Amino acid sequence: MRYHNTYVKLDTRLYHRQAPTPLDNPRAGHFNNQLAQQLGWADDSDLMARWVDIIGGHYVPAEFAPLSMAYAGHQFGQWAGQLGDGRGLLMAQVIDNNDQLQDLHLKGSGLTPYSRMGDGRAVLRSTIREYLCGHALTQLGISSSNALGFVVSDTPVRRERMEAGAAMMRVADSHIRLGHVEWIASFAPDLLGEFTDYMIDTYYPECRESETPVLAFLQLVVERTARMIADWQLIGFAHGVMNTDNLSITGSTLDFGPFGFMERFNPAWINNHSDHTGRYAYQNQPAIGHWNLNTWLPHFMRLTQSGVTRDSLADCLAVYEPTFMQHYQQGLCRKLGLPHQSASLTLAFEFLTLLEDNLLDYTNSFRALLGLVAANEHPYEQQLLETMTSELSSEAQEVWQEWSTRYLACIQQQTHLSNEQTIESLRTNNLVYVLRNSMAQHAIDAAEQGQFEEVARLFELLASPYEVQTIATALDSRPPTPNAPQLPISCSS
Repeated sequence: MRYHNTYVKLDTRLYHRQAPTPLDNPRAGHFNNQLAQQLGWADDSDLMARWVDIIGGHYVPAEFAPLSMAYAGHQFGQWAGQLGDGRGLLMAQVIDNNDQLQDLHLKGSGLTPYSRMGDGRAVLRSTIREYLCGHALTQLGISSSNALGFVVSDTPVRRERMEAGAAMMRVADSHIRLGHVEWIASFAPDLLGEFTDYMIDTYYPECRESETPVLAFLQLVVERTARMIADWQLIGFAHGVMNTDNLSITGSTLDFGPFGFMERFNPAWINNHSDHTGRYAYQNQPAIGHWNLNTWLPHFMRLTQSGVTRDSLADCLAVYEPTFMQHYQQGLCRKLGLPHQSASLTLAFEFLTLLEDNLLDYTNSFRALLGLVAANEHPYEQQLLETMTSELSSEAQEVWQEWSTRYLACIQQQTHLSNEQTIESLRTNNLVYVLRNSMAQHAIDAAEQGQFEEVARLFELLASPYEVQTIATALDSRPPTPNAPQLPISCSS
């Protein structure tokens, strides 16, 4: 691998150098060969042979420079003070085969100075959920952390019950969070200029061409965050815990705790069992992204010589809403196979209302549109359509018939796309498979008995989420019953 350990060269107040605490008897859970190829990990025989020892904390390659990061943050809207890597270590930074900087971050590595009241460990169930979700989002083309592999061990870890300790090598384009700047502003303000230069030079070098590089950098962070959250909304993904310490400066999805993918459509869905007020409900994510950035940006007021003023920061933040709305609305129209125009948006929002009023499955319902537009070529989607409409009351059936008639007429009347292009848009923008809670739990139950075949099957299934696959089971597309309570997830689930 091409090592590029630059974070360790920053001021030592920003981190603590330490090695991981080994797990007892680590054993292989799953390994991501595709990512290993991308990183250049697969080209090193020593890394390939000892990946379980590395993730299990028993072997630290000489080129690694493990450290725990200090950062702070606002949690559920309240200032939480110093936080930091309480159970993770930035092990190394490398340049991958796409010439992209990647962080190798070991999660579940033991106590650090930032563990607070925690034990520094991860359990198998949360590790599997994050491993599969990072893979799923990456395969969807949504900016996200991924993972090289995970291990399980004999180390006992107490959560709601005693569980097996696990660890995962997370890979992300950056582990710098909005909370890093919040920590510097509160505990080491003299570092803000140096750290901002590092963020620009490392992750946004194109901003150096601007007359005001800092402002150009801040605006790009705002834009990337807006696009990331729009991508979440389009696939029905709820992060669950959008604290400022869980948002990356690169607009890449990070820190999967109580996440979930929408099943029966309920915009007010809360998937975090600790979110008693619904702050991080699915429908609130765009507003929370804005809130987090609005909390983050004023810290740069200290950089007055960089052209940063209150008005210029307001201008940076002002691009958030139009960026989000354009990206979301364009994506919503593509999900209907229509061009981005007002008539398409009207149909899209009416369809969402139909889903919400009747608690229809989000993923299946959008995919079922292929069964409406081209039933003969798409028998799977035709079956989805029949299942969807069978759940409608007689009154809702009338609404559906009226909407579908106007939708098909719109497809025939529009001239921007051919019928083949409409079908292709429907096929490539509407998922067949997402990581439903029931699917993840089934894999976790088997893994806790030492059987990882279901993890491997889901990993393969989620690698091609837009294609109907023979390895799928009925569970992979089955929503919960209409009146079933929503399943809330905890950070250790």
